[in-house]
Amino acid sequence: MAVTLNKISVVREKYSAIHDCLNEKGRRLWAAVEAQSYGHGGVSLVCRAIGISNATIHKGLKELKLPIIGHRVRKNGGGRKREQDRQPGLLEALDKLVDPYSKGSPETPLKWTTKSIRNLTEALKLQGFSLSRTTTGNLLHELGYSLQANKKTLEGSSHQDRDAQFIYINDSVKTMHSVTQPAISVDTKKKENIGNYKNNGREYCPKGTPIKVNGHDFPDARLGKVVPYGIYDIGKNQGWVSVGISADTAKFAVNAIRTWWYTNGIKVYPNAFELLITADSGGSNGYRTRLWKLELQKFATEASLNIHVRHFPPGTSKWNKIEHRLFSYISKNWRGKPLIDQETVINLIANTKTKKGLTVSAVLDKNCYEAGIKVSDKEMADVNIKGDNFHPEWNYTIIAK
Repeated sequence: MAVTLNKISVVREKYSAIHDCLNEKGRRLWAAVEAQSYGHGGVSLVCRAIGISNATIHKGLKELKLPIIGHRVRKNGGGRKREQDRQPGLLEALDKLVDPYSKGSPETPLKWTTKSIRNLTEALKLQGFSLSRTTTGNLLHELGYSLQANKKTLEGSSHQDRDAQFIYINDSVKTMHSVTQPAISVDTKKKENIGNYKNNGREYCPKGTPIKVNGHDFPDARLGKVVPYGIYDIGKNQGWVSVGISADTAKFAVNAIRTWWYTNGIKVYPNAFELLITADSGGSNGYRTRLWKLELQKFATEASLNIHVRHFPPGTSKWNKIEHRLFSYISKNWRGKPLIDQETVINLIANTKTKKGLTVSAVLDKNCYEAGIKVSDKEMADVNIKGDNFHPEWNYTIIAK
């Protein structure tokens, strides 16, 4: 037994020294030669030593018995000529069709059409070239092109103090955590149609029996839509979602925060005297929304909390932690499942979990919120608000009365 283990160790060391230099065929032949050198039981020994399969080694042993032809199959110059060699200028013409602006040819017959292989082939034929769609596809790969979908990365113009605001928000959250005060991230998830509609994503089902849904996505007037408003506790990795059935208004947003506080927040932070909210710059919790500040004042006074608000600069909502710490996991949890009723939405949200300990609670908010409420100057004058020195429009405190 000890002898066998010693042989395995030797083979393993030899293989470790050269395996980076071997391709698939080289590894197979090396293993076959090594197995031959040990005679009877050599195949099993090499299998155990380097983890290669028995069948692979036997294939290598058969190849060792064949005559060595060399690396080339044909003589130099043999075989069919490449299309770009037979038709000079073909590769360059294709390159300009696919990427006209960077190749110096903005006026192209494909400027306003899809650059499919069929259209590219036809455009090349109009230029006098002769080729098939298969050849066009092969040439595209040779040029380094592949099918690409649009990717959302451009954000438009960014504010000069964008990064400074990020740092300011981060420092504010750290300060709150250092004194054991709550810091939350809030936002509205997109509205969802209720009914037997297709939900993006896939889940396992018996083969050939996918979940059948409606062939159209027209909203059902009877079932309506739901508006999930989320609160993410940054320090505790806990999520809360109020699922509204009415309009996404500032009153709805603040009521979601209020419900979270009295149901969960006050239990986790029994000694809290202030609350930090990080939010986007637009929507129901936007920094220009008067009703948002008026409703926060009502909540601050009734809960005896000084509420600090930090808004992300315009166009930077994806940096809000709730997007990638809560909403993304909710979307993953309900992917491929039709949201057939309100109860299904609540259960799918509430059962969202992650390996890092995220837990989520969800409630249905059946209140009806009126859209378009105007807040007068007199009402705003009653809001006890104090702006910070740095961008007071984004950073301010609603002081409890």
